[in-house]
Amino acid sequence: MVNLIPSPDSVMKILSSTGAYQKGHFIYPSGKHASHYFQMPLAFRYYDNARVLSVGLSRMFRMQKSVSSMLPKVSIISPSPGGIMVAFGVREALGADQIYWAEMEDGKRQFRQFIGDGDVYPAIIVDDILRSGRAIAETIGLVRELGAQVIGVGVIAKFEDAPTDFDGIPVKSLLSFDVNFYDTEEEWRRSRSASDAAEQKVRY
Repeated sequence: MVNLIPSPDSVMKILSSTGAYQKGHFIYPSGKHASHYFQMPLAFRYYDNARVLSVGLSRMFRMQKSVSSMLPKVSIISPSPGGIMVAFGVREALGADQIYWAEMEDGKRQFRQFIGDGDVYPAIIVDDILRSGRAIAETIGLVRELGAQVIGVGVIAKFEDAPTDFDGIPVKSLLSFDVNFYDTEEEWRRSRSASDAAEQKVRY
């Protein structure tokens, strides 16, 4: 059987070659400083890459009988517009009937689509990357408020210190990545100096 789930090395190769994975000095929305940043839409610009990543993630869900048995009456939901490309790719690969996405409006996450109680099928929440988990947790809350069940959560990449599950629902991911965060730019620069010194020591 052909392995449709790409290895973490293959995923990182795609992200690096497309610029979706970048190195440098980055300040995250939380104000933390780091040497790595992901811009997943850069990888999804290319159909072949989008196909590999979406099919890989969808395969993880299809292998779960409790999910596959509900297809195609399943909703694929993104916590934000940034994950819509992932949601469309996973929906296509699974043959799921529905797709929705949440947006922030007036500081609150909500569905701008006209959705009523009973409209949403059992839901799989997917996103491009998982950091704090806030967006996914809020989206799960929205789905449950509509009376729907959440049957899966998945992302293309997750930080190693990100949540591994939501209320007992395990997070499926193609890549787990360790990012060190620093409170200030000075701390970040000190870490880079120490890292460069260690590299030089190994090199010589």
